[in-house]
Amino acid sequence: MSNGLIALVVVVVLAAGWALAVFNRLVRSRNQMNSAYARINVHLRLRHELVPQLVTTARGYLQHERQTLQGVSLSRQRASDARRALADSFDRPVSAGADGAPQAYPTRIELLEALDRAESGLNSALGKFALVVDAYPELKADRTLMQLNEKLGATETAISVARHEFNAAVILHNDCLRQFPASLVANACGFTPAGLLRSPAKGGERVPAMVHLP
Repeated sequence: MSNGLIALVVVVVLAAGWALAVFNRLVRSRNQMNSAYARINVHLRLRHELVPQLVTTARGYLQHERQTLQGVSLSRQRASDARRALADSFDRPVSAGADGAPQAYPTRIELLEALDRAESGLNSALGKFALVVDAYPELKADRTLMQLNEKLGATETAISVARHEFNAAVILHNDCLRQFPASLVANACGFTPAGLLRSPAKGGERVPAMVHLP
């Protein structure tokens, strides 16, 4: 075997080893991002389970505030649907349509934006609900409502922490994709950038959607 051929084999082996190492690093960063979102999903699901309990507790007191309660329930349903759609996207396989082409789904970034909008709508509805509660002293003093309020507050804190962890994982993953020459491997293997999960409160932290009781 000539020296030139040996050198070529060495170069190919080294390039393949480098590409494999980059691929594994990209897989790890993607898995870390997915795991971080899974934690957000758990807390969001709990939040969406608590909101109907809040509405049920208040319904007996707020006989004349049907529109407010319906607004909370509708906003909660939209947020829950957006959460499920995004969670499903992390496990969805690429499937073919009737013509054999890959079936089109909303992108992960589009689903994140939809979740942001839905959560902002839910926060707004709960904010209106809190204003209504202030006008009903008996409801404000309801023990069940106070317990739900505490659970919502703890859940909001957990969501905020998990969101920061997710966004940090997204930034790391996107940086790995964009660095040259690792970007060559990322493009060849179909890795795509991910979107950040924004806070519903513009320019700041997520506004706690709990009912503030004095």
